[in-house]
Amino acid sequence: MNDSDTPLDASLFARPVVPVASVDDAETTARAAVPRIAAVDGEMVVVHVVEKAGGAPDKASVEQREEVAADAFSVVRDRAAAAGVDVTTRVAYGTDVAETIFDVAREENASAIVFSPRGGSKLVKWLSGDVAASLVENADRPVVSLPDAEPER
Repeated sequence: MNDSDTPLDASLFARPVVPVASVDDAETTARAAVPRIAAVDGEMVVVHVVEKAGGAPDKASVEQREEVAADAFSVVRDRAAAAGVDVTTRVAYGTDVAETIFDVAREENASAIVFSPRGGSKLVKWLSGDVAASLVENADRPVVSLPDAEPER
């Protein structure tokens, strides 16, 4: 127990930043995170990062990416509402996804960064940059990687 007699894991889920990249990612992440946040009467800040190409042409328009964010936020809001969890959403823009998530976590005074890692081969992660590894290796606050609550069979 910590000084306030609250289990340490409870304080991690009090006000986490929860990044989501797509509707599928939002479903997986919400399924794993919302029950834990609800159990401590926490609230969540859900962020979708629109990765900017840094001078190169972007793969999709900002409008398309913001639509993906809105759809992902809707999935999280629905699951969170059913559990009584308050949700704040943010669309953030940056050339480095992990750094942008860190910036949002600092701005929101987040208790932790909570995510469900997405699958992918080591080659894909190496070529695209492994955001999960960057989150864990460079964080200035606790990072919680959650398993899928309903893994594929």
